[in-house]
Amino acid sequence: MGIEIERKFLLANDGWRAAVHRAIPMAQGYLNDLAVVESGAQKASVRVRIEGQSATLNFKSRQAGPTRQEFEYPIPVADARALLELCVGGLVEKTRHLVQVGAHLWEIDEFTGDNAGLVVAEIELGHADEAFERPPWLGRQVTDRLRYYNLALAGRPYSQWSEDERNAADVE
Repeated sequence: MGIEIERKFLLANDGWRAAVHRAIPMAQGYLNDLAVVESGAQKASVRVRIEGQSATLNFKSRQAGPTRQEFEYPIPVADARALLELCVGGLVEKTRHLVQVGAHLWEIDEFTGDNAGLVVAEIELGHADEAFERPPWLGRQVTDRLRYYNLALAGRPYSQWSEDERNAADVE
């Protein structure tokens, strides 16, 4: 069983751009939506992702916060394209920028399409209380804010958020 320990942050500025060492285009969709996961009818999100020239099928347990069960399996890109046609909600499109800061790799997702304008930084950790260097471009933490999860963005994209929602990362 895989465990993901991840923290999500908004960005304070574009200082991270100079440190990007790789950028990967991604398109992903979900075979279920946030409502069935939040209600408990399903206990995991089911994601299909095309990442560059590869594709995966991913399952993540439903709890919010930094620690979740995660299972990911490679699938043929042609299968992923077919599965994306079956997904509920919208397609989540983004470019993932990789930035090394100290001992950690930051994944900075710059969203396009219906989520254009949203940029979120994520860091995966070995354990929930692991210390990490906070780069100067790092903004407020939004790990516990469901609306920033890709599953939520597929159903209610950033383009539909009110100005208050966009400016109040600490209010859910």
